[in-house]
Amino acid sequence: MASRLTSQTTSEQKNDDVEKQHREVHWRKASPPDSAGFKDRIAHFTWPWFASTMSTGALAVVIANTPNTFTGLRTIGKIFVIVDLVLFFLFTIAMGLRAFWFPRRFLASLYHPVEGLFFGSYWVSVSLILNCTQAYGVPASGPWLPKALLVLFWMYCAIVLLVAIGQYFVLFQEERLKITDAVPAWIFPIYPLLVVGSMAGTMIPSQPQKQAFNMWVGAVMLQGLSWTVALMMYSMYTQRLMTSALPTPSTRPGMYVSVGPAGYTAAGLISLGKRAPSVLPSDTFNTNNLDDGSFVKILGIMAGTFIIIFAFWFFCISTVSVVAGIRKMSFTLNWWAFIFPNAGLTLAAIQLGDAYSSPAINGISSALTIMLVIMWLFTTVSHARAWIQGKIMWPGKDEDKDMPMGWGKYSA
Repeated sequence: MASRLTSQTTSEQKNDDVEKQHREVHWRKASPPDSAGFKDRIAHFTWPWFASTMSTGALAVVIANTPNTFTGLRTIGKIFVIVDLVLFFLFTIAMGLRAFWFPRRFLASLYHPVEGLFFGSYWVSVSLILNCTQAYGVPASGPWLPKALLVLFWMYCAIVLLVAIGQYFVLFQEERLKITDAVPAWIFPIYPLLVVGSMAGTMIPSQPQKQAFNMWVGAVMLQGLSWTVALMMYSMYTQRLMTSALPTPSTRPGMYVSVGPAGYTAAGLISLGKRAPSVLPSDTFNTNNLDDGSFVKILGIMAGTFIIIFAFWFFCISTVSVVAGIRKMSFTLNWWAFIFPNAGLTLAAIQLGDAYSSPAINGISSALTIMLVIMWLFTTVSHARAWIQGKIMWPGKDEDKDMPMGWGKYSA
């Protein structure tokens, strides 16, 4: 009797395996369906969607810092903050539904060689919300908000450091990526740390002396880590460009991601350098007859000046590449790279213009800000149209289309 039950169980398992294999063969040969329900589409709500909240938050931060202002500009910035918060809330709910309905697909998304890279975009969005809270909220609130932001700052730093370690470990252990496929998105696991310097430079003025000093030191260390890792990824990306073809036209806007690390590092170093005289005690580095704060300020400004042109060089390379393939482009979520990385370059230009008291650089910064607003509007309309037409967030059309677990409601 027991032998018969065992035989029956084994037979059922074999039938299940055969059925699963048939489904996988059918999935691999299938074309995207003509129709999809809500649950089908939620299965393909991918992490790159948070590139839109990154861009919206970054634009709000740029508007808060832009040098040439006018009446109502701050109100425009607050509108972008509200839009960013609403989108982030809705997207988090959508990702939560994906995790609830399709847990295996959700977990696989965290280490997928394409989609998983954009997990960092969620945390960068969090950083920019904190930055906006400091820029727009602290001036209109009581002393409780800077204290809350101090706690959130250190929580954020701890979490994203673990994310950077964990994601790169999984990629090193589980994936075998080809150098000919190298893209700037390989930097994304470390991206949440690249914005720490700029965020700390914004928060430090509202913090007490001791807390400001600790924040300053932590930001310098984490900015150094992220910039060093980014440099290693830069070398692989440049090697790919030298030995292989450019990315496909529709994904070339993603090349702008390479602008961000240098841009945000330059902005962070200049900002932290400018804060140094008010944060560093005179004997911080045990030097005699030397004002440590003023010396570090000069060092930060010079380092930012040294790096910003590197960001501009990548901006030019990316722009020429996009223009060369513009006739063959169709919308992908990579288009949000028109805004977020270039916002880093704009913030660096804003900090540089302030450091040198240069009206010319300030004028360039304002022009870049206007261009970012125009590109945000253009990308938002293109994104909405692609979603309505089923070109994104659709079975078989997103970054997760090659996951071996079916599409839509047939996902694991």
